[in-house]
Amino acid sequence: MSPEPQEKKSYKIGEVCRMAEVQPYVLRYWETEFPPLAPNKSGGGQRLYSQREVDVVLRIKQLLYSEGFTIAGAKKKLDAELRSGGVEAAPVAVQQTPSVSESVPSPNDDRLRKTLERVRGELTDLLKLLGR
Repeated sequence: MSPEPQEKKSYKIGEVCRMAEVQPYVLRYWETEFPPLAPNKSGGGQRLYSQREVDVVLRIKQLLYSEGFTIAGAKKKLDAELRSGGVEAAPVAVQQTPSVSESVPSPNDDRLRKTLERVRGELTDLLKLLGR
């Protein structure tokens, strides 16, 4: 008896969103910015992502959210990785409830600092737009 393949041939946008923990509009935007991300569409227009495209999505998320790259920087990095033979995205972890020590970031966490600085800048820009 042969084992069933565990890897699906294609994934719908909702499945990819759950795996990457991003909203569908984010994936649609990334498709416009990252040419390697070009899912096929079903007869009904549903986006169908291959496993390679799922890997690219996960790598894009890692570059943007975890490593702090800009869109332009992430494009360059992703292109270089694809030219050199492949994309290595962080494996998708099974959702588990984090322990207290895992859920509280260290005050010295560089990623946290960068994220907070980015949020602060965006809030400052919003206040300027509102004239406050």
